[in-house]
Amino acid sequence: MHIPYSYSLRNLWTRKLTTALTVSGMALVVFVFATVLMLAEGLKATLVQTGSYDNAVVIRRSSQTEIQSGVDRPSAAVVEARPEVAFGESGERLASKEMVVLVAMPKHEGGTPVNVIVRGVSQTGLKLRPQLKIAQGHTFRSGSTEIIVGKSIAERFTGAQVGGKLRFGLRDWTVVGVMDAGNSGFDSEVWGDVEQLMQAFRRPVFSSVIVKLNDPESFRSFKQAVESDPRLTVEAKRESTFYAEQSEMLARFISILGMVLSIIFAVGATIGAMITMYTSVANRTTEIGTLRALGFRRQNILQSFLLESLFLGIIGGVIGLGFASLMQFLSISTMNWQTFAELAFSFKLNVSIVFKSLLFALVMGFAGGFLPAARAARMNIVDALRAA
Repeated sequence: MHIPYSYSLRNLWTRKLTTALTVSGMALVVFVFATVLMLAEGLKATLVQTGSYDNAVVIRRSSQTEIQSGVDRPSAAVVEARPEVAFGESGERLASKEMVVLVAMPKHEGGTPVNVIVRGVSQTGLKLRPQLKIAQGHTFRSGSTEIIVGKSIAERFTGAQVGGKLRFGLRDWTVVGVMDAGNSGFDSEVWGDVEQLMQAFRRPVFSSVIVKLNDPESFRSFKQAVESDPRLTVEAKRESTFYAEQSEMLARFISILGMVLSIIFAVGATIGAMITMYTSVANRTTEIGTLRALGFRRQNILQSFLLESLFLGIIGGVIGLGFASLMQFLSISTMNWQTFAELAFSFKLNVSIVFKSLLFALVMGFAGGFLPAARAARMNIVDALRAA
């Protein structure tokens, strides 16, 4: 014998105002909680999508980023000649010797200069990134001062549209194309001919060498070979792993900060739910006594009131998650703490975040409802009926 679930739902509907206020508080907490998780997930997804599992990145040993790295030309030639490196249709090695630097560019809004990654690549480098498409204009010509910019750069920075000119490295560079890199980190970069950029920035060495492997499973042998070669002082990583590591520091900070804020807000929402449930118990003393007199046990009373609180939590969770899902239509930019460059990314919702958010809402509901439910279950039948 148990109290029907509809009984708990009807009681919530009867107290519309207090139910709405409590649900609103829980929805706000779940919104913050889910948004923070989506923010961290969006950052990770953007950088993970930047790299390909088939490609390997070779940088100077102990360098955390390409900006800190330096690979001289003889070393780059040794890496490029490895048998694990694939050949293209024209018989060329699918290896791209690249240079990466930071330049300050003014944003549209306010004209505030922020750091942007400028990447020097060869035409082969374009082939290694199949996710990259030219959305406007055309790609740069080798040996020229033409550049292409990611779509996020074109949207946010002054002079970064097709036909515009950007000045860095003591030269003027003409924007001839906008690239769509599938919402990856390359959307926040500027690309040009590697040899021209190295001359402009007076860089005698490359920052990295990107190679496409014959077989993705040959990465281990490739890594062991280049890292044990006495002529080289480099290390190799899968490109997908390399870019995933770039998100760790900022994603961890966002998650920790978000968890702290969520917990603070959750305490307030839980107290609100507790007050609502205590009020419900106080107003339904006679009703509780009647239920006990009809033969319902203490356990049934406990379950019924606890279920009401869980309903408050799950309703608030669904509403908060619904509003949080709308954040996927927004794109924001921030500084990547690994590279100190501007990075644009979007919020990303997945099944894991949905599950965690709803579980978080249920935990708030349980925490807010347990003590009031226990109080209702402990009521003496005679005392409860006498209160009528």
